[in-house]
Order: sequence, then structure tokens, then C-alpha cells
Amino acid sequence: MTVQIANTTGPSNSNGKSATLPLGELPGFEKRPDVAPPPAGAAAVVAKKPSRAKIVLPALLAVAAAGVGTSVWLGHGKEATDDAQVEGHVATVAARVPGQVKRVLVKDHQQVKAGDPLVELDDRDLATRLAAARADQLAARAQVDAAQAQLALAETTARSNLSVARGGLTQATALEGTTRAAIEQSRADVAAAEARASLARADLGRSQRLFNDNAVAQAELDARRSAFEQADAALAQARARLTSAQASIGSSRGTTESARGHLAQAASGPVQVQAARAQLELARARVAQADASVAQAELNLSYTIVRAEGAGTVARRTVEPGQTVSPERPLMAIVALDDTWVIANFKEDQLRAMRAGQPAEIKVDTFGGRRFAGHVESFAPGTGSRFSLLPPDNASGNFTKVVQRVPVLVRLDGAPDVVLRPGMSANVTVSVAN
Repeated sequence: MTVQIANTTGPSNSNGKSATLPLGELPGFEKRPDVAPPPAGAAAVVAKKPSRAKIVLPALLAVAAAGVGTSVWLGHGKEATDDAQVEGHVATVAARVPGQVKRVLVKDHQQVKAGDPLVELDDRDLATRLAAARADQLAARAQVDAAQAQLALAETTARSNLSVARGGLTQATALEGTTRAAIEQSRADVAAAEARASLARADLGRSQRLFNDNAVAQAELDARRSAFEQADAALAQARARLTSAQASIGSSRGTTESARGHLAQAASGPVQVQAARAQLELARARVAQADASVAQAELNLSYTIVRAEGAGTVARRTVEPGQTVSPERPLMAIVALDDTWVIANFKEDQLRAMRAGQPAEIKVDTFGGRRFAGHVESFAPGTGSRFSLLPPDNASGNFTKVVQRVPVLVRLDGAPDVVLRPGMSANVTVSVAN
């Protein structure tokens, strides 16, 4: 048996082909007596080395399998995501009143405390409005004083008018009674005068007949005639008094009705007093309104100094002196770095066993592989896409199912010894085994 050996470094024959040697002549070959030599004419066999890929590939597969197994074993009972970032309180600062910026009192990234002045506005317009409001307040208080005096006058006038009216009615009633009595007296006087006049007429008639018979003297007749004339005059006078008394009764009745009218008018005094009280209450309401206007003007004047509502660091300062600002335009932001947390956006299928209170491990990219301990505090009520500017509407058009992410708030256990700034990227791993 012969073997054909291809050797690029060994000798070759003249036609450039490899040399063919008998199997027994190969270097290092040792014949074994118990092995029969190959038959003559057997095909030549070319000796080859084992392939390196067949050795390396199984090793790589073994290493990969070990890595996958280790990863699965280490990740068992844990849910992790790299879609996480640090969050914090970012307060937008804006002016409470419109105006022109007079001074900017802070710089970018400056540390401020609660109540520190940030921006000063021009206060001249608001100071003028405050002065006008205080003037209106003084006028309103003066109206209250006037209304109180008017009320006191109305009460006094009402009482006095009522007393006078009652007295006038009493007097008029008494006068009417006196007049009626005078009429009755006059009628009695007329009756007495008529009786005396009749007696004097009869005496005069008898005297005239006796005088005609020369039974009495002329003097007697003259005396009787004089007595008759006096009685007739007395009757006329009594009748005149009766007529005058009867005329007075009408005037007395008019006086009584007038007194009753004055009494009715005086009886409306309480209504006038009530109206005066209403005017006083209206004046007091105007004072309260003026006080509120003064308080609002004082507040607006105080708002010309824009102050920090809380401690933090100034960021995104866009205000400059001379700029006109209004409440709807932000001036800057204040970031509170002493209270931060992490928002981790887990896939919806990772929340199956996740609960509030489970421990979490946080790694912030800024600090390399450093780990921070924390815990799950709460879950968002909906997915992130549901609260986006344009939420998805799967009821129209073609539908492609996409795994949604739910924001999970992870709170750090204790205050970290480094500054965590909102927006920093983080990796969060939550232990859900328990």
C-alpha cells in the first residue's frame, strides 16, 4: 500500500507532482506484524488535520448556553427596564400682574430659597391705583357717617312728628267739642231772647192799649217800647252768635281732619327710619367693597416683586430688564433638587406580578454602575400613549398591536448622597418574586 503525501515544502519530481512513497517507508511508520498489508492497487489516502471551526463552535455554544442560563437564573423574579428617568418638582415662575420688568435679581442656575425676590416690576401704575382705591375707601366711610347721622335725624323727626300730630289731633277734637257746646249755648240764648222779646212785645201791646184808653202815662209806654226794642236786639244778637258758632263747627271739623292727616303722616315715620337704615347698610356695603378694592390693590402692588414659592435652582430664565410680562408668559423655572424620584416605563406585560412596596434597584447612567435602593410607590392610571397629545384611536383604520408602557413611580429609600437631576436616564430593576 502506498500513500500520496502533498507537501509544499518537501521534494518533488521533475513534473512538479508530489512524490509517492510506500507506506512502510513513511517516517515514523512502524509495521505491525498482526496487521496484514493493504492489497496492491488500493487507492491512495490523503492525510488531513481536524477543522478549527469544529472545535471553537461547540465551545462558543457552550459559553452562550452558560451565559443564557446564568442570565435567566439571575433575572428570575425580576422585571427590568432601561426606559426610566429621574423626575422632580419643576415649578414654572410667572408674574401675577402684567407690567414692565425693572430688574432681574437672579441668574441662571442660582440657588434660591422660598420667598427670595426673583424679578422686580415697575410699580408706578399699581401705586396710583392703590391711592385711588384708598380715596374711594375714605369717601365710602364718609357716606357711612352721613347715613348714620341721617338715620338718627329720621328717628328723632319721626318721634317728634308723631307726638305733635297726636297733640294737634287732641287739640282739634277739643276745639270741635267746644264749638258744638257753643252752638248749643247759642241756641239756648236764642230761645231765651225770643221769650224775652215775646214778653216785651206783649207788654208793649198792653201798654199801647192802656195809653190809648188814657190808663197809663206816656212814660210807661215809652218804657215798654224801649224794653221791647232791647229784647228784639238781644234776640238778634243771640241769633248772630248761633250763626257764628254754626260757622265755626265747619272750621273745627276741618282742623280735626287736618290733624288726623298729620297723624297719619307722622305714623309713616318708621318707614322713613327703615329707609334711612337701608341707606346706612348700603353705605357700609360700599365701605366693604372699597376695603376689598384697597386689599386687591395692595396685593397687586406686592405682586410687582416676583418671589420664589419654594427652594431650588433657577433654570430656563427667559426674562430680561425692560421686557413686558404677563401672567400667561413664564419667566423662569425653579427645580427642587432635594426631592426627586424615578419614573420607569415598564411594558404592560411586566406588571403582572408588580405591586406597590416591592424593592427596586436603580442605576443612573450619570454615575456609572452605582446602585441606589428604592421601592415601587405607585402606578399611573393609564399608559403613556393614552395621555399623549394625540392618543391612539384603534377603532378606525388599520390596527397594529403595539406593546404599551405604563409609568411606574419608584421612590428612593432615603436621600442620596449625590445630586439627581430631573431628566437623567436610569435603569430600574424591580424584585417581583415576593
